[in-house]
Amino acid sequence: MTIREFKMPDVGEGLTEAEILKWFVQPGDTVTDGQVVCEVETAKAAVELPIPFDGVVHALLFEEGTTVDVGQVIISVQTGEAEAPAPAAAAAAAAVAAEAPAAEAEAEPAARQPVLVGYGVSTASTKRRPRKAPAGTAAQNGSSAPVAPAAPAAPAAPAPLPAVPAQPTGERPLAKPPVRKLAKDLGIDLASVVPTGDGGVVTREDVHAAAAAAITPQTAVPAAAPAAAPAPVAAPVAAASAPVADASARETRIPVKGVRKVTAQAMVQSAFTAPHVTEFVTLDVTRTMKLVQELKDDPDLAGLRINPLLLIAKAVLVAIRRNPAVNASWDEAAQEIVLKHYVNLGIAAATPRGLIVPNIKDAHAKTLGELSESLSSLVATARDGKTSPADMQNGTITITNVGVFGVDTGTPILNPGESAILAVGAIKLQPWVHKGKVKPRQVTTLALSFDHRLIDGELGSRFLADIAAVLEHPRRLITWA
Repeated sequence: MTIREFKMPDVGEGLTEAEILKWFVQPGDTVTDGQVVCEVETAKAAVELPIPFDGVVHALLFEEGTTVDVGQVIISVQTGEAEAPAPAAAAAAAAVAAEAPAAEAEAEPAARQPVLVGYGVSTASTKRRPRKAPAGTAAQNGSSAPVAPAAPAAPAAPAPLPAVPAQPTGERPLAKPPVRKLAKDLGIDLASVVPTGDGGVVTREDVHAAAAAAITPQTAVPAAAPAAAPAPVAAPVAAASAPVADASARETRIPVKGVRKVTAQAMVQSAFTAPHVTEFVTLDVTRTMKLVQELKDDPDLAGLRINPLLLIAKAVLVAIRRNPAVNASWDEAAQEIVLKHYVNLGIAAATPRGLIVPNIKDAHAKTLGELSESLSSLVATARDGKTSPADMQNGTITITNVGVFGVDTGTPILNPGESAILAVGAIKLQPWVHKGKVKPRQVTTLALSFDHRLIDGELGSRFLADIAAVLEHPRRLITWA
């Protein structure tokens, strides 16, 4: 028998760490080459990791919610004959294999189907395996395999971390991923929560009730007891990854990591590196809104998603064509301005994991229909949490639609490496002077922030004015093209 190790890969370009969001396998499960075994969140996106070989899961080296450096072993797999012994026996090595209890009868024959965290449920049975005792090297995430004595040489290799807090007996609590995350954020042990959902499933209300009960000193003191877990290394890892609530529950500390961490770092870098200038224009977009409705009714565009953002994106592309110098970046090392002859149009998207800015590659070369399809695909992928790191790289200019939240305008911060970002405010009926008379018109406010090293006031003003001119008279989408 051979124990093969799978290390955390660099799933992005130059990323150094990733957080394990969800394990799709447990010790004792059979895995095949190419099977997704876990979902991780990098600094840029959530990514599913496939195992590159066949075998039986020997151990999961890190628990869900742990941030792991690239290159660290995250799972070990026992490879060889199909009738491989239980993972606990393999962990004890050949010297104690004869004494290890047989666990084949207890292991389930098929691995659970992958499920996106927070975006769906598995089609497999919701029955969980019983958790084993916390002692032993194979304890991780509720495995049911019996634990064999650890070999003396075990400290030389990374040891699996026990579930925190450890559950000595009973089954793993039933709860959906969002509920598990809520419990983690509130510092609640799911095993201590009384379930009220169908089939003994823990609900959000159950977690909130447990959090309220934890305010009293009687419940707050025992909650800290699991710190004395059998493996001392597990305690600091859990403390670093889980939110910390004080005894009175007046504060909750949430670790900043993954997409949110990198976004924060990028915004600080951008704000204090690129000299920002923001200009505003309020305009009448009644004609554009009428065109949106006409395009929706056009049979040639049937099946496409037509909305104001589509025409705003097209207006930005037309304005870039008229003012190509705005589509550039600043090379600090070479002290050069890099003029881009392509437009990778970024669209800021709010997702459960934080703000991301995927971009439409070569948006300048797309027809209206192709641009619509790209926008729809971009939004759907972002909502599903499946945006890849490549989709968020090499953007040139970004649009952020704050109007969907009812906000009139703002002063957006540049996406690092880009020259400008356009904030689109809410489109509302407002009194407007039209043809010499005050009439109700569809009005919005645009805000353009740009890097003053690349774009001076004149160029920035002409660029913003051109965007507004196209949206006021959308026939310019044709005449200016």
